[in-house]
Amino acid sequence: MASLDRFAAPPGELAPPAPGAIHVWSVPLDPPAERVAACRRLLSPDEVARADRFRFDRHRRRYAVGRGVLRTLLGRYLGADPAAVVFRYGGNDKPYLADGTASRRGPALWFNLSNSEELAVVAFATSAELGVDVEALRPMPDALAIAERFFSAAEREALAAAPAAERDRAFFRCWTRKEAYVKAVGTGITVRLDAFDVTLGPGEPARMLALDGDPERAAAWRLHHLEPAPGYLGALAAPPPSAGDDWRLAGWRWSG
Repeated sequence: MASLDRFAAPPGELAPPAPGAIHVWSVPLDPPAERVAACRRLLSPDEVARADRFRFDRHRRRYAVGRGVLRTLLGRYLGADPAAVVFRYGGNDKPYLADGTASRRGPALWFNLSNSEELAVVAFATSAELGVDVEALRPMPDALAIAERFFSAAEREALAAAPAAERDRAFFRCWTRKEAYVKAVGTGITVRLDAFDVTLGPGEPARMLALDGDPERAAAWRLHHLEPAPGYLGALAAPPPSAGDDWRLAGWRWSG
Protein backbone atom coordinates (compact mmCIF):
# COMPACT_ATOMS: atom_id res chain seq x y z
CA MET A 1 0.00 0.00 0.00
CA ALA A 2 0.99 3.64 -0.32
CA SER A 3 3.83 5.04 1.78
CA LEU A 4 3.90 8.52 3.24
CA ASP A 5 7.28 10.17 3.63
CA ARG A 6 6.54 13.81 2.78
CA PHE A 7 5.11 15.99 5.50
CA ALA A 8 4.41 19.55 4.38
CA ALA A 9 3.31 22.76 6.07
CA PRO A 10 -0.43 22.50 6.83
CA PRO A 11 -3.12 24.52 5.06
CA GLY A 12 -4.28 27.73 6.67
CA GLU A 13 -7.72 26.38 7.56
CA LEU A 14 -8.51 22.79 8.46
CA ALA A 15 -11.58 20.85 7.39
CA PRO A 16 -12.24 17.25 8.50
CA PRO A 17 -10.79 14.67 6.12
CA ALA A 18 -12.99 13.89 3.13
CA PRO A 19 -14.35 10.33 2.83
CA GLY A 20 -11.52 8.07 1.73
CA ALA A 21 -8.82 10.42 3.07
CA ILE A 22 -6.64 10.31 6.18
CA HIS A 23 -4.70 13.26 7.59
CA VAL A 24 -1.42 12.31 9.29
CA TRP A 25 0.46 14.83 11.44
CA SER A 26 4.11 14.75 12.47
CA VAL A 27 4.41 16.51 15.84
CA PRO A 28 7.77 17.41 17.47
CA LEU A 29 7.50 17.00 21.24
CA ASP A 30 10.36 19.38 22.15
CA PRO A 31 9.01 22.88 21.31
CA PRO A 32 10.08 26.04 23.17
CA ALA A 33 9.07 26.28 26.82
CA GLU A 34 6.25 28.76 26.17
CA ARG A 35 4.57 26.32 23.79
CA VAL A 36 4.92 23.51 26.30
CA ALA A 37 3.17 25.72 28.87
CA ALA A 38 0.43 26.62 26.39
CA CYS A 39 -0.19 22.93 25.66
CA ARG A 40 -0.35 22.11 29.36
CA ARG A 41 -3.01 24.80 29.89
CA LEU A 42 -5.31 22.95 27.49
CA LEU A 43 -5.24 19.71 29.46
CA SER A 44 -8.09 18.44 31.58
CA PRO A 45 -7.48 17.91 35.33
CA ASP A 46 -7.09 14.14 34.85
CA GLU A 47 -4.56 14.73 32.06
CA VAL A 48 -2.58 17.13 34.24
CA ALA A 49 -2.57 14.54 37.00
CA ARG A 50 -1.40 11.88 34.57
CA ALA A 51 1.38 14.13 33.26
CA ASP A 52 2.54 14.85 36.79
CA ARG A 53 2.81 11.15 37.61
CA PHE A 54 5.72 10.79 35.19
CA ARG A 55 9.02 10.70 37.04
CA PHE A 56 11.14 12.63 34.54
CA ASP A 57 10.60 16.14 33.17
CA ARG A 58 11.04 15.02 29.57
CA HIS A 59 8.22 12.49 29.90
CA ARG A 60 5.91 15.08 31.47
CA ARG A 61 6.74 17.47 28.63
CA ARG A 62 6.17 14.89 25.89
CA TYR A 63 2.80 13.89 27.31
CA ALA A 64 1.64 17.49 27.75
CA VAL A 65 2.70 18.53 24.24
CA GLY A 66 1.21 15.44 22.60
CA ARG A 67 -2.15 15.85 24.33
CA GLY A 68 -2.15 19.61 23.89
CA VAL A 69 -1.53 19.36 20.14
CA LEU A 70 -4.14 16.59 19.85
CA ARG A 71 -6.67 18.87 21.55
CA THR A 72 -5.67 21.80 19.35
CA LEU A 73 -6.12 19.79 16.16
CA LEU A 74 -9.44 18.35 17.31
CA GLY A 75 -10.61 21.88 18.13
CA ARG A 76 -9.74 23.05 14.62
CA TYR A 77 -11.39 20.08 12.94
CA LEU A 78 -14.52 20.28 15.10
CA GLY A 79 -14.84 24.05 15.41
CA ALA A 80 -14.62 23.70 19.19
CA ASP A 81 -12.64 24.99 22.16
CA PRO A 82 -9.63 22.61 22.49
CA ALA A 83 -9.79 22.77 26.28
CA ALA A 84 -13.46 21.72 26.19
CA VAL A 85 -12.86 18.50 24.24
CA VAL A 86 -13.88 15.53 26.41
CA PHE A 87 -12.47 12.06 25.90
CA ARG A 88 -13.71 8.62 26.77
CA TYR A 89 -11.44 5.60 26.69
CA GLY A 90 -11.78 2.19 25.08
CA GLY A 91 -9.59 -0.89 25.24
CA ASN A 92 -5.87 -0.29 25.79
CA ASP A 93 -6.71 3.23 26.98
CA LYS A 94 -7.50 4.32 23.40
CA PRO A 95 -9.15 7.78 23.43
CA TYR A 96 -12.37 8.68 21.62
CA LEU A 97 -14.51 11.79 21.63
CA ALA A 98 -16.98 11.50 24.49
CA ASP A 99 -19.96 12.63 22.40
CA GLY A 100 -19.74 9.65 20.06
CA THR A 101 -17.27 11.34 17.69
CA ALA A 102 -19.87 13.88 16.54
CA SER A 103 -18.46 16.89 14.70
CA ARG A 104 -20.03 20.29 14.28
CA ARG A 105 -18.51 20.43 10.81
CA GLY A 106 -19.53 17.11 9.34
CA PRO A 107 -19.41 13.36 9.94
CA ALA A 108 -17.87 11.40 12.78
CA LEU A 109 -14.18 12.00 13.43
CA TRP A 110 -11.83 9.16 14.33
CA PHE A 111 -8.28 9.69 15.51
CA ASN A 112 -5.28 7.95 17.01
CA LEU A 113 -1.96 9.11 18.46
CA SER A 114 1.42 7.47 18.98
CA ASN A 115 4.69 8.84 20.27
CA SER A 116 8.31 7.76 20.56
CA GLU A 117 11.17 9.78 21.97
CA GLU A 118 10.71 13.36 20.68
CA LEU A 119 8.05 12.77 18.02
CA ALA A 120 4.33 12.07 17.99
CA VAL A 121 2.19 11.05 15.04
CA VAL A 122 -1.54 11.77 15.00
CA ALA A 123 -3.95 10.49 12.34
CA PHE A 124 -7.54 11.56 11.62
CA ALA A 125 -10.28 10.08 9.42
CA THR A 126 -14.04 10.43 9.03
CA SER A 127 -14.63 7.11 7.26
CA ALA A 128 -13.34 4.46 9.67
CA GLU A 129 -11.55 3.77 12.92
CA LEU A 130 -7.77 3.65 12.56
CA GLY A 131 -4.53 2.96 14.39
CA VAL A 132 -1.11 4.56 14.10
CA ASP A 133 2.29 3.71 15.56
CA VAL A 134 5.71 5.37 15.42
CA GLU A 135 9.15 4.30 16.68
CA ALA A 136 12.50 6.05 16.88
CA LEU A 137 15.08 4.08 14.93
CA ARG A 138 17.78 2.72 17.21
CA PRO A 139 20.14 -0.27 17.38
CA MET A 140 18.27 -3.47 18.27
CA PRO A 141 20.87 -6.11 19.18
CA ASP A 142 18.05 -8.23 20.64
CA ALA A 143 15.75 -7.93 17.60
CA LEU A 144 15.74 -11.66 16.90
CA ALA A 145 15.04 -12.51 20.55
CA ILE A 146 12.11 -10.09 20.68
CA ALA A 147 10.82 -11.50 17.40
CA GLU A 148 10.83 -14.98 18.93
CA ARG A 149 8.35 -13.74 21.54
CA PHE A 150 6.07 -11.56 19.44
CA PHE A 151 6.41 -12.20 15.69
CA SER A 152 4.81 -14.93 13.62
CA ALA A 153 6.91 -17.78 12.25
CA ALA A 154 6.92 -16.21 8.77
CA GLU A 155 8.01 -12.83 10.16
CA ARG A 156 10.77 -14.39 12.24
CA GLU A 157 12.08 -16.15 9.16
CA ALA A 158 11.99 -12.96 7.09
CA LEU A 159 13.73 -10.97 9.83
CA ALA A 160 16.46 -13.57 10.27
CA ALA A 161 17.05 -13.55 6.49
CA ALA A 162 17.41 -9.76 6.35
CA PRO A 163 20.96 -8.41 5.87
CA ALA A 164 22.48 -7.36 9.20
CA ALA A 165 22.70 -3.72 8.06
CA GLU A 166 18.97 -3.73 7.28
CA ARG A 167 17.69 -5.76 10.22
CA ASP A 168 16.90 -2.91 12.61
CA ARG A 169 14.71 -1.14 10.03
CA ALA A 170 13.04 -4.44 9.12
CA PHE A 171 12.30 -5.05 12.79
CA PHE A 172 10.68 -1.63 13.22
CA ARG A 173 8.72 -1.95 9.99
CA CYS A 174 7.23 -5.16 11.32
CA TRP A 175 6.70 -3.86 14.87
CA THR A 176 4.96 -0.62 13.86
CA ARG A 177 2.67 -2.36 11.37
CA LYS A 178 1.61 -4.88 13.97
CA GLU A 179 1.09 -2.23 16.65
CA ALA A 180 -0.91 -0.01 14.28
CA TYR A 181 -3.31 -2.88 13.58
CA VAL A 182 -3.67 -3.72 17.28
CA LYS A 183 -4.45 -0.06 18.00
CA ALA A 184 -6.98 0.09 15.16
CA VAL A 185 -9.00 -2.71 16.78
CA GLY A 186 -8.27 -1.49 20.32
CA THR A 187 -11.77 -1.80 21.73
CA GLY A 188 -10.98 -4.31 24.44
CA ILE A 189 -10.22 -7.12 22.00
CA THR A 190 -7.09 -9.07 22.88
CA VAL A 191 -4.95 -9.50 19.77
CA ARG A 192 -1.85 -11.66 19.82
CA LEU A 193 0.96 -10.10 17.83
CA ASP A 194 1.91 -13.45 16.37
CA ALA A 195 -1.65 -14.15 15.15
CA PHE A 196 -1.14 -12.23 11.91
CA ASP A 197 1.61 -11.74 9.34
CA VAL A 198 2.80 -8.44 7.86
CA THR A 199 5.43 -7.53 5.31
CA LEU A 200 8.75 -6.17 6.55
CA GLY A 201 11.23 -6.32 3.67
CA PRO A 202 12.88 -3.21 2.15
CA GLY A 203 10.88 -1.86 -0.77
CA GLU A 204 8.04 -4.26 0.03
CA PRO A 205 4.67 -2.47 0.26
CA ALA A 206 3.15 -2.43 3.75
CA ARG A 207 0.53 -5.16 3.79
CA MET A 208 -1.11 -7.69 6.06
CA LEU A 209 -0.53 -11.12 4.56
CA ALA A 210 -2.71 -13.30 6.78
CA LEU A 211 -4.92 -12.87 9.84
CA ASP A 212 -5.27 -16.02 11.93
CA GLY A 213 -3.84 -17.81 8.91
CA ASP A 214 -6.51 -16.44 6.56
CA PRO A 215 -5.37 -14.18 3.65
CA GLU A 216 -8.98 -13.17 2.93
CA ARG A 217 -9.42 -11.75 6.43
CA ALA A 218 -6.14 -9.89 6.04
CA ALA A 219 -7.39 -8.32 2.80
CA ALA A 220 -10.00 -6.46 4.88
CA TRP A 221 -7.23 -4.19 6.20
CA ARG A 222 -4.95 -1.57 4.72
CA LEU A 223 -1.47 -0.87 6.09
CA HIS A 224 0.61 2.17 5.14
CA HIS A 225 4.29 2.81 5.82
CA LEU A 226 5.16 6.20 7.37
CA GLU A 227 8.43 8.09 7.61
CA PRO A 228 7.27 11.13 9.60
CA ALA A 229 10.72 12.58 10.40
CA PRO A 230 14.39 11.65 9.99
CA GLY A 231 15.21 8.78 12.32
CA TYR A 232 11.64 7.57 12.75
CA LEU A 233 9.47 4.89 11.14
CA GLY A 234 5.75 4.39 11.54
CA ALA A 235 2.67 2.66 10.23
CA LEU A 236 -1.03 3.31 9.79
CA ALA A 237 -3.76 0.66 9.81
CA ALA A 238 -7.43 0.97 8.85
CA PRO A 239 -10.12 -0.97 7.00
CA PRO A 240 -10.33 0.10 3.33
CA PRO A 241 -12.54 3.17 2.72
CA SER A 242 -14.56 1.13 0.22
CA ALA A 243 -14.24 -2.23 -1.52
CA GLY A 244 -10.87 -2.54 -3.24
CA ASP A 245 -9.82 1.06 -2.59
CA ASP A 246 -6.82 2.50 -0.78
CA TRP A 247 -6.71 5.53 1.47
CA ARG A 248 -5.54 8.90 0.19
CA LEU A 249 -2.96 10.13 2.70
CA ALA A 250 -2.00 13.73 3.42
CA GLY A 251 1.02 14.37 5.65
CA TRP A 252 1.52 17.64 7.55
CA ARG A 253 4.12 18.96 10.00
CA TRP A 254 2.92 20.60 13.19
CA SER A 255 4.68 23.88 13.92
CA GLY A 256 2.38 25.50 16.46
